Amino acid sequence: MSQMISINPASGERLETRTALGDGEVDAAIAGAQERFPAWSALPLPERTRALRRLASALRERSETLARLATAEMGKRIAESRAEVEKCAVLCDYYAAHGPDFLVDTMVASDAGRSLIAWQPLGAVLLVMPWNFPYWQAMRQAVPATLAGNTILLKHASNVQGCAAALQEVFDAAEFPGGVFRNLAIGSGAVQRVIEDPRVRGVSLTGSEGAGRAVSAAAGQHLKKTVLELGGSDAFIVLADADLEHVIGQAAKARFQNNGETCIAAKRFIVEEAIAEDFVSGLKAKLEAMRVGNPMDEETDLGPLAREDLLDDLHDQVNRSIEAGALCVTGGQRLERPGTFYAPTLLDHVRPGMAAFDEETFGPVAAVSRAADADDAVALANASRYGLGGSVWTTDRARGEAIARRLECGCAFVNGIVKSDPRLPFGGVKDSGYGRELSALGIREFVNAKTIWVD
Repeated sequence: MSQMISINPASGERLETRTALGDGEVDAAIAGAQERFPAWSALPLPERTRALRRLASALRERSETLARLATAEMGKRIAESRAEVEKCAVLCDYYAAHGPDFLVDTMVASDAGRSLIAWQPLGAVLLVMPWNFPYWQAMRQAVPATLAGNTILLKHASNVQGCAAALQEVFDAAEFPGGVFRNLAIGSGAVQRVIEDPRVRGVSLTGSEGAGRAVSAAAGQHLKKTVLELGGSDAFIVLADADLEHVIGQAAKARFQNNGETCIAAKRFIVEEAIAEDFVSGLKAKLEAMRVGNPMDEETDLGPLAREDLLDDLHDQVNRSIEAGALCVTGGQRLERPGTFYAPTLLDHVRPGMAAFDEETFGPVAAVSRAADADDAVALANASRYGLGGSVWTTDRARGEAIARRLECGCAFVNGIVKSDPRLPFGGVKDSGYGRELSALGIREFVNAKTIWVD
């Protein structure tokens, strides 16, 4: 059986080694999810709603323990880990309050005496989730899906198996019946077999473009519904009329939150030439003032990357960009200390064809591209195979909204950092995936929109 190892990226210390489930144990878990589905989906909606309220309470009661576990396993700052746990609880609150309305039959006028759309659950849904938001990524799919009446099988990333087990404990503490939510401690190599199982009715993946292609191909062979939230290279467009001092502060936050390891981080800063020098010098000062260190320390601004291979990949992208003509303004190297720490890095004069423009950089690297004007900025923003999020910064809100509508992405923000919000649909286009999470659209992804026609 394969081993899954959790390593503290701030120190290199091995935290825990877990043995992956065997084939028989996986089969038993799938059977449990299938067997629980009829009773869970038949449970009156108010009872499933009450389960979500208990889930919110269980999260808040364990907030500090959960936060410290996430920081230990993947390296995010402790304040961000606490915020992630609270965001999961808020998600439960939101769907407990509004989810039932999203599942009410939708009446439609037709030639029938009565016709409607009934939103009915599918069955067992597999979640293939990443390590960078070990609670939020899983919960934002599991919460609406279980409220709709589905059961959940969670395949989490190998380096955050402690967080995965903790999620199972939270669902158990909230008195969800056995089989409604089950953590599957398996490696990536076992995912295809689970997808192929006829008892599994849908798959949601948050992860890399490569993982998305593999999962969607496997699911497509068996006609399984999929939702894919993949990588991003979000544009952060700064127009010449922007409040530069404010924007620079927001730019640093947008790129370096979660140690830069988030798919909706601002990665390509596209700045009108007239203000580019001032933007670069201001952002450089912000980066050089950042305190890099132990993510458990409340005063730390930037923690380590989650794994050694991620650091190596990021440094390679930086080097290839510099070789292609980008200017390294600050940073650009690994920090000489225990753990997987990379210096806050700023690249200027980044253009299409360079790694920092064409690829997703998953870590503390900001890439600045200079645009002749607003139209050029939009063209640069859209010159990417990714289309997850993007933002526009200007004092003219109407102009900002007009530009936001032109961006080829799933989430466009004006004078705000791209974020996920339970009230709004979240997802991407192009190589950033398809389908939507959160809001009314998210809860309806893994349901059968059944037409009922009565003469």
